[in-house]
Amino acid sequence: MKRGAPRAVSNDESRELWRVGDITCLMISCCSGAELQVRRNDEMLVRELYPTKSDLYERARELRTQYEGTQSAQRPPKLAFF
Repeated sequence: MKRGAPRAVSNDESRELWRVGDITCLMISCCSGAELQVRRNDEMLVRELYPTKSDLYERARELRTQYEGTQSAQRPPKLAFF
């Protein structure tokens, strides 16, 4: 039986943490830690590496607050009728 080159096994796991408008925050975890990515459509806005998921979750919460503030500042004010 002929054996080819061993295939690389990827155990990376991708998970969406939050979405604000067209901005998405993802966690990609692997054996060496976790990567935080913030994307707008196909554009990478933030890419950071963390040794633990707990550190990544804390940073993701900070970024969500930041992006929610940005989104609400861009929205037109709601009209109130009396």
